[in-house]
Amino acid sequence: MFSFAQSKQITGKVTDAKDGNPLPGVTVRVKGTASGTITSADGSFKLAVNKNVNALVFSFIGYSDQEISIAGKSDISVSLSTGNKDISEVVVVGYGTQLKREVTGSISKINAKEIEDIPVASFESAIQGKAAGVVIESGSGKVGQGIKVRIRGTSSISASSQPLYIIDGMPVETSLQSDVNNEITNPLVDINPNDIESVEILKDAAATAIYGARASNGVVLVTTKKGKLNQKTVFSLDVNTGWSTPTKKRGFLNAKQYVDLIEEAAVNDGRIDFANHDTPSYTTEEEAIADYKKSYEGILDDYSLGTDWRNQAVNTNWENEVYRKSAKTDQINLSATGGNEKTRFFISGFYNAQDAIVINNKFTRYGARLSLDHAATDKLSVGINLSINRSQLDRITDDNSFSTPGQLVAQIPISPLIDPETGKLNNRTLYDNGLFDALYDSDKQITFRTLGNAYANYNFLPWLSFRSEVGTDILNMNEDYFKSKLSQDGQGIGKGQSITAQSVTLNTNNFFTIAPVLGNDHKLSMVLGMSYLQNDNRNSSIQGEGYPSDAVKNLSGATSITTGSSQNFRYTFLSYFFRGNYAYKEKYLASFSVRADGSSRFGPNNRYGVFPAGSLGWMISNEDFMKESRVISMLKLRASAGLTGNAEIGENKFLSLYSITNYPDLPGFQPFQLGNPDLKWEKTFQTDAGLEFGFLDNRISGEVDVYKKKTTDLLLDVNIPLSTGYGIITRNLGKMENKGIEFSLTTRNLEGDFKWSTIFNIGFNKNKITSLDGQVIKSGVQQAVEGEAIGSFYLPKFLGADPETGDALFQDSLGKSTTAFSRAPNMVVGNSNPDFTGGFTNNFSYKGFDLSVFFTFVHGNSIFNQAGIYQTTGFSNGLDNQTLDIMNRWQKKGDITNVPRVSLSYPTGYQATSRYIYDGSYMRLKNVTLGYNLPKKIVSALKIQGAKLYVAGYNLWTKTHYMSDPEVNTAPLGTDTNSSKNIAGGVDFYTIPQAKTYTVGLNIRF
Repeated sequence: MFSFAQSKQITGKVTDAKDGNPLPGVTVRVKGTASGTITSADGSFKLAVNKNVNALVFSFIGYSDQEISIAGKSDISVSLSTGNKDISEVVVVGYGTQLKREVTGSISKINAKEIEDIPVASFESAIQGKAAGVVIESGSGKVGQGIKVRIRGTSSISASSQPLYIIDGMPVETSLQSDVNNEITNPLVDINPNDIESVEILKDAAATAIYGARASNGVVLVTTKKGKLNQKTVFSLDVNTGWSTPTKKRGFLNAKQYVDLIEEAAVNDGRIDFANHDTPSYTTEEEAIADYKKSYEGILDDYSLGTDWRNQAVNTNWENEVYRKSAKTDQINLSATGGNEKTRFFISGFYNAQDAIVINNKFTRYGARLSLDHAATDKLSVGINLSINRSQLDRITDDNSFSTPGQLVAQIPISPLIDPETGKLNNRTLYDNGLFDALYDSDKQITFRTLGNAYANYNFLPWLSFRSEVGTDILNMNEDYFKSKLSQDGQGIGKGQSITAQSVTLNTNNFFTIAPVLGNDHKLSMVLGMSYLQNDNRNSSIQGEGYPSDAVKNLSGATSITTGSSQNFRYTFLSYFFRGNYAYKEKYLASFSVRADGSSRFGPNNRYGVFPAGSLGWMISNEDFMKESRVISMLKLRASAGLTGNAEIGENKFLSLYSITNYPDLPGFQPFQLGNPDLKWEKTFQTDAGLEFGFLDNRISGEVDVYKKKTTDLLLDVNIPLSTGYGIITRNLGKMENKGIEFSLTTRNLEGDFKWSTIFNIGFNKNKITSLDGQVIKSGVQQAVEGEAIGSFYLPKFLGADPETGDALFQDSLGKSTTAFSRAPNMVVGNSNPDFTGGFTNNFSYKGFDLSVFFTFVHGNSIFNQAGIYQTTGFSNGLDNQTLDIMNRWQKKGDITNVPRVSLSYPTGYQATSRYIYDGSYMRLKNVTLGYNLPKKIVSALKIQGAKLYVAGYNLWTKTHYMSDPEVNTAPLGTDTNSSKNIAGGVDFYTIPQAKTYTVGLNIRF
């Protein structure tokens, strides 16, 4: 009776301020306490409160928090708006969520609308350019290829620099499972981007240290879509189709240009031969030139197959043969979502088929996902997230193979596509015709992947809960390739290989969340728990050769099994973690976290590492002296410092190992690896200072961050004398730093019927290796060396063509020009790391129409056209067809140019030098989407909830000085070492350009 006398009941309804529609699921909380309720399907609520309570706080994701006085009221109406969405929205953090305004770390959030229906296989491509300080590069325009992601720069040399990916709390496997002798593929393509609700990118130590030993490279948290409470079932069907072409072809000589160039080479070589011999073979210069012309014309006769090349009877554009006329993409996504007061669900199915612009390359994926959450009692809730996917990648050979379609451009334009004598595909070309490989060979990689986790959450008290999660990531991959004896890779006998791989990851997280009510002025929340992860990986490979025909393409058709191998390994992590967040009067913020990690990747001497971090924040705009400001809506200052680790070096590096010798009838062992029992964690200490701001009711909002990352005890593959019997040993040696500035800005330029908003971000980063104890780690022409940035290009410096002779000039050790290549030392001539990257989006809407225009940009990086020594040397390295920049060649005395003379017999400038280093800066119109939402009258007549028609373009326009697409990186052949992936970048070797795609689609909700 006493309790009843001291309480009263408040009823009300919550609506959207924009359209008046009811808002279900809004949290209604008694100010200063944890007690409250949520709104029902019609937006209504009932809540019993103490008579002394004066205010309620209404919170809903994506809307502004609103505090309402209830003094003397029993029924209230509340309208929520998105006015200061940026500071009131919820962001996902490690093992929980936080309000954006209370976060003291650096976190970038990307919402579902920004990545849906983009015609890319992997979600990393969809978020490219959308977060400051996050650099994302696709290796080529092939589908399913590996993607390089760097958050605030490269932090390691021999350990992985890829971020840690966590999907719905489950760390996922991202290591290569396929053939290591081909280019790196991307395991994350198994995740459907249209199932993603949000992507949070944790960048500074305050945000990442909760993940400790695996967080030095940043953390990407992916949250998938879930159902909504008290919502009737809504179905959504999205269907789209697209067509793709190359963004930019290099452009090669036509038949006339090629023949003219050959004749010019004959003239140059005849003159050189006559002038440079003490006892000339020819009486006159004209005689020498005539003889060279005759000799070179004989070569052209051989490859023209009897056609009249003098009159350009054949003019084959081999570059066009590399690509499909129009690559097709089809996507279907069907989902159902809903729930009642206790249960919510989301279920989806999808199908995606994407042809690459390059022939024979295709990616197909289909699968389903289920998310189910249920409140079993007032205290216990349980749930499950489960996705099952099947994907197939039809691969082509790596860029460094003659059989890859990309190298067809080396064929000469006077060679016919079809042999006029046989009427069949021409096999008498300059190089083996890669179209035979495209026609007869196959390489199919099929992956079945199950990602899922289940959880139980128990609320002991309103301020104390316990959550237990168990998840698994099961990846089964089978790859089969067949090389016909009719193709060059089949070598006249036919070859085949079968690879199987299985990766099974088990993860469990168990943690308490503690949020005691300390009154109106204090807010405290803590997380305390443990995590265990175990990964078991098995793979095997078998090869055979000697196929009687192409009728049987699997290994049963091989008459001889030549090699076979198998391996299996396990790694484990056992971790304990704590995080505490404190706020005083919503003005003064503090956070502290610590994680202890133990890993099987290190020996007993250094198995555990401890990684603490702390941060402070000051909500200046909540101070009394700022509350009356009409200009400043929000102003927050924050700073953080902390330690994170890196253990991504593979297994058993601390052990000395033997490998098996496979000599027939002589089984045995041989030394394979020199162990280091003192290996320990690579550590990165990061400091960050940030300012978040909002002006004019947050019509203008953004944030600025300044950071510095110092990595020490690098896990480095150190070179040792071969006399020891080994080539390398892994040690903790060296230091590296990254420092930079990030800036992001969001403006709501126009409001009303016509809306216009802009989102802009830019990130500057500078990398430097500060110590390597004299070690030089190489990957092709790139190196990691003390005092320079990782990925620096080390090549002789090219100084152009000698105006008198057309010979190539190089810089010698004294800084002077020389024509002697042997006198030109290697030096730093470029860097694959950009100075800054970013993106900006303009969103427009008017009544039923909406338009989004998104640009990305990269500046200050270098590209090495490794194929330039064949494509632009004017026959100094062979008869390959030449790119159009050869038209700027030296032709007569006095010509000032960077392209030396053409020559077949007296080559010049054919060596790899800075001549082939290009500025890789670019700006790209990444995505344009125009949509039209059908009017409510039509929607009602059709008895559906909504329908939207849209057209979109992807990679529509690119501004660059580079001859081809600037987003390139040919991986070093046959390597999957972390050193090669960290050092290598910006290398173009017949690399396929990115795709330009046009898409039309329809989305229906019913």
